[in-house]
Amino acid sequence: MTDSPDATEPSEAARHALLGVRQEVAKAVVGQEAAVSGIIIALLARGHILLEGVPGVAKTLLVRALAAALDVETKRVQFTPDLMPGDITGSVVFDTHTSEFSFRPGPVFTNLLLADEINRTPPKTQSALLEAMQERQVSVDGTSRPLPSPFLVAATQNPVEYEGTYPLPEAQLDRFLLKAVLPLPPRADELQVLARHAAGFDPQDLAAAGVSPVAGPADLEAGAAAVRRVRVAPEVTAYIVDIARATRQSPSLALGVSPRGAAALQATSRVWAWLNGRSFVTPDDVKALTQATLAHRIALRPEAELEGVHVSAVLDSALASVPVPR
Repeated sequence: MTDSPDATEPSEAARHALLGVRQEVAKAVVGQEAAVSGIIIALLARGHILLEGVPGVAKTLLVRALAAALDVETKRVQFTPDLMPGDITGSVVFDTHTSEFSFRPGPVFTNLLLADEINRTPPKTQSALLEAMQERQVSVDGTSRPLPSPFLVAATQNPVEYEGTYPLPEAQLDRFLLKAVLPLPPRADELQVLARHAAGFDPQDLAAAGVSPVAGPADLEAGAAAVRRVRVAPEVTAYIVDIARATRQSPSLALGVSPRGAAALQATSRVWAWLNGRSFVTPDDVKALTQATLAHRIALRPEAELEGVHVSAVLDSALASVPVPR
């Protein structure tokens, strides 16, 4: 069954608009294309993304530039050890003018929430985001309030081995559809960064850098609708399930991929197929998203960590053990 022209044309226009976001973000951020693609995938799959990297690799700038290119509202929360849950979700306050209690929305009521350095606050405050991320609503004082659409949490964190950080609980890690690691730039990119700063680049003034809206919420809606029409053959579904099950049998892992993780891999693979102009998922799509979708959902055994085993190597081994469908 083929899509009608009326259904195809808006989705194609949305796809080209969303692919154009990469070029806009590149006006402010050098490199880090994988992280940009990851945020777009998360938006289209109605998920959230965790961005990990050492300080100074443009995690915050990347999210701000992408929000400007998508023309969506964005708010930023700096996570600190004394941050309280109400500082994120909002709270009920007493209005002295009306002598009534009223709800004051927190920064979570936005389209793109930048949770900056999320692992610098204790688990109690980290967990305040769980309901928002899963249910897309906030419950305060017994009342549930829906969040805007689209809604995405882009959380940044420093590697947990750095001083002053709290590891994210497994339940919260599992709420992130993707995790993107922002590496230190290669020499050529770092030279370009310094050249931009020498020429007067101001990270706080994205408009001066030429970043302008090239897509919007309507494109995200059209894209998400098109992704739902992307076909996943039974053989590819079985391939995804077998990869997840292979991680559960790994002697290096204390925690393998859950069924939710397998469903997440299917969702991200569908988005990747659509962004690449296809209406069906291939095994290569699955392979391309396996590390970003699953790496943060599995846990190494202590003895494997001591032996220097890496999660990425375990996933590569799981992939290699599963026959690729034709």
